[in-house]
Amino acid sequence: MREAVAQAVPVPAVTHPRMRQMVEEVLIGSPVARALGVQLDVLKPEHVELVLPFRHENITVGNMVHGGVIATLIDIAGAAASASGADPEHMKGGATNSLTVQYLAPANGTSLRAVATVVRRGRRQVVSEVEVYAEEPDAGTLVAKALMSSTMFG
Repeated sequence: MREAVAQAVPVPAVTHPRMRQMVEEVLIGSPVARALGVQLDVLKPEHVELVLPFRHENITVGNMVHGGVIATLIDIAGAAASASGADPEHMKGGATNSLTVQYLAPANGTSLRAVATVVRRGRRQVVSEVEVYAEEPDAGTLVAKALMSSTMFG
């Protein structure tokens, strides 16, 4: 995981309470996140971790988690990371601008953890790296890696 974050704008030491509320209500509380079972585990400026418990509703064949479900988890995690360090006075919302996913291993019968870290924060554009890991039975297996760009609206 990256230790230093390249930034064009200052980042707060802690996530602003209004940004925390937005992440919890708008992203984690969205109908799609609730339908998939996405849960917020860690929320810090420029870093978010989400958990997706294994559910039969999220599989494609056998017990393999559907790639679209993984991509949706990545999208939610990247958006949450983008919001986590934003200034609520200048950010009213955002949207995914681009998302590139590399699937590296199947997620067979396992809960997933998405770890999203901001790589670069500009005034309107935020780039995040998201890694998705199997939690069990193959704990620590890197399932997918993504690069995501978000546009922030003021």
